[in-house]
Amino acid sequence: MSIGLNKVMIIGNVGREPELRFLPSGNPVANFSVASNRQWNSSDGEKHNATEWFNIVAWGSLAEICAKQLKKGQQVYIEGRLQTRKWDDKEGIKHSTVEIVANEMIILGDRKESDQSSFNVGGDELSEIDEYPF
Repeated sequence: MSIGLNKVMIIGNVGREPELRFLPSGNPVANFSVASNRQWNSSDGEKHNATEWFNIVAWGSLAEICAKQLKKGQQVYIEGRLQTRKWDDKEGIKHSTVEIVANEMIILGDRKESDQSSFNVGGDELSEIDEYPF
């Protein structure tokens, strides 16, 4: 039996405030985006900047905390796993997206903006009967 590892850690700024929804089962789920910037110098000394955007999904109590605590522009640390989600739209067109399923969130930045709180959950809180609401 082989063992795998699927773990992602990012630090960035909240790009879209969390949207909190509740599944028919009552299980909360929050979706938001985080932008992470990186800088480097090319071999000729020219400076470069790039921004990567990540879609974040949080479940259960972490979803409710994210929705309550996170604001656009705020610096945040997210830890979780990568997940690919596929679906067909109403016209039958296939879509897919890669997202980070968060299991830990730490608010970073100036203490005036936050209390640098850390929030995490143990495991996924998605049951087999829950369907993704979007």
